[in-house]
Amino acid sequence: MLKIGNVEAPNKVVLAPMAGVCNPAFRLIAKEFGTGLVCAEMVSDKAIVHGNTRSMEMLYVDDREKPLSLQIFGGDTETLVQAAKIVDQQTNADIIDINMGCPVPKITKCDAGARWLLQPDKIEQMIETVVKAVNKPVTVKMRIGWDSDHIYAVENAKAVERGGGSAVSVHGRTREQLYTGKADWNIIRDVKQALSIPVIGNGDVVTPEDAKRMLDQTGVDGVMIGRGALGNPWMLYRTVQYLANGELPPEPTPEEKIRIAILHMDRLIALKGEHVAVKEMRKHMAWYLKGLTGAARVKDAIMEMLKRDEMVRTLNEYVEHLAAQSSSSSQEESPVLH
Repeated sequence: MLKIGNVEAPNKVVLAPMAGVCNPAFRLIAKEFGTGLVCAEMVSDKAIVHGNTRSMEMLYVDDREKPLSLQIFGGDTETLVQAAKIVDQQTNADIIDINMGCPVPKITKCDAGARWLLQPDKIEQMIETVVKAVNKPVTVKMRIGWDSDHIYAVENAKAVERGGGSAVSVHGRTREQLYTGKADWNIIRDVKQALSIPVIGNGDVVTPEDAKRMLDQTGVDGVMIGRGALGNPWMLYRTVQYLANGELPPEPTPEEKIRIAILHMDRLIALKGEHVAVKEMRKHMAWYLKGLTGAARVKDAIMEMLKRDEMVRTLNEYVEHLAAQSSSSSQEESPVLH
């Protein structure tokens, strides 16, 4: 179990708040696959304060997703507090998370995201002000540092704890690394040893075995899975099972993958309408198809599609083709009895 403030998640597996991915359609699938805590994609504090329609829609939480963490970002304490109050009072999220890890220049230029990592003294004051203004637990998602010369992970995490933060998620890369190189789990371990609030580890967890190794090596309270779950919610389910009983459920069949991909698309259509959802699903379909035989041709075809039924037909034909191939090859392999 993972306890953050007064919020209890049933297990230690956490879905990372990925921009452009973690909307209610995907989060609900992650939850149905057993994920203990799901995190929503980050929303701008200024957009929330100004009542931007699209941003306010991003604060929607389906009750079936709970417990859920809503993430906000900003570089100014005053607007972060205002946005946090809106999330606190007007949404049914369980946790308010503040982004201190986003490496994208347009975010860091506004002193938001990873820019906070250069200012441990400002972090404590900002967290303390937000915590006092809201009732929900406040957490932080951060990277280990700005670049290899500015790694203040332990100081920054301690500042969050001193400010009254309820947990810290640490991605074991610097802002400079983006998503390249290796995540430094040793620094995540150092953060865990320095803090008494829960620490969630993130970075290079792409298999259930990775998750177990991270828990064993760093002692973290939870494991956050991001890119490993793209088009692959089975990774979340398999990790939950593996951590619970040491058993690895089988990988999904192509039919199962496509069935969930279509469910994902239909939920996204219900949220955003066919035109927007089908375009957005193209990248997800490419992730769902990853590793399947002959998928490149299907991916190319899907990238041009605008209609749900056309996409479904193409995917179903592809799965039937795979099934026919596999039955003919198994017949060829079966011994002939005289």
